[in-house]
Amino acid sequence: MDLTAVTLTELRYVVAVADTGHFGRAADECHVSQPTLSTQIKKLEGQLGVPIFERTSKRVRLTAAGERIVERARAILEEVRAIGDLARGHREPLAGPFRLGVIPTLGPYFLPWLLRPLQAAFPRLQLILQESITATLLDDLLAHRVDAALLALPVTAPRLTAEPLFDEPFFVLAPTTDPLAARKRVREADLTGHRVLLLTEGHCLRDQALQICGAGRTPHDDAFRATSLETLRHMVSAGLGCTLLPALAVPSLSQTKGSVARPFCAPAPYRRIGLVWRQSFPNAAAVQALTAFIRGHLPAGVLAASKDHRQK
Repeated sequence: MDLTAVTLTELRYVVAVADTGHFGRAADECHVSQPTLSTQIKKLEGQLGVPIFERTSKRVRLTAAGERIVERARAILEEVRAIGDLARGHREPLAGPFRLGVIPTLGPYFLPWLLRPLQAAFPRLQLILQESITATLLDDLLAHRVDAALLALPVTAPRLTAEPLFDEPFFVLAPTTDPLAARKRVREADLTGHRVLLLTEGHCLRDQALQICGAGRTPHDDAFRATSLETLRHMVSAGLGCTLLPALAVPSLSQTKGSVARPFCAPAPYRRIGLVWRQSFPNAAAVQALTAFIRGHLPAGVLAASKDHRQK
């Protein structure tokens, strides 16, 4: 089998179809016509002697062989991209495209603070942001769809490295009519018997909230789940219960009439935020530069995490 004629363009087309599940959308993403993309993929399948995709009138699916081929194609494309990253890294650590994931309970409150000074410090950086829940971002990291992600630690996926950045304390958001609102500081035990409103499953903040106050939840709290902190704060203002907010979200979400945010008594519960990336990611200089920048420009309300807690 002579594969010397296989091109990087063909591999890029195959990965695009695998990611989008659609030839037309993949062609748009690759800025070519659909016939051009389809012809090149057919050519590649002919060279390999196996079908990569199972085509029907309604959907496109990877064949068993196609799954392995796409996995290898991603790795090849990343290695090629690493050549450019390596050259850029010697000239400038954060230059060119960098795909950064972030969880929804952090992105709206941390990114507005981060992006402007980061762009000023690294004007040639082309930051590509993706917001999603932890499980999706871990899949995207392992599938080479993002380069690094800002996540709550610890993470348990293999082949990933995590660098702690900062510890973010939790606050209690309670209705103004709730006895918790009359306290200057709240103890974790004070939540016993209160309805604690939670995010839906899949959000790491839900699991952290359960660890802090799971014993105090009422049996019917599962009827009060939300997909965002914004929704939770409106539910609190309506008097449906209380919730936990990470510190960076407090300035934005504690201004609603009918609710008030209160800190915990020391030692306050917190979540640890870190930068997570693949151990095989070739542009280590970019990761190190981003980590150092964030550590050196922490927003108010969080504490620097110890460097001794690197996770592998």
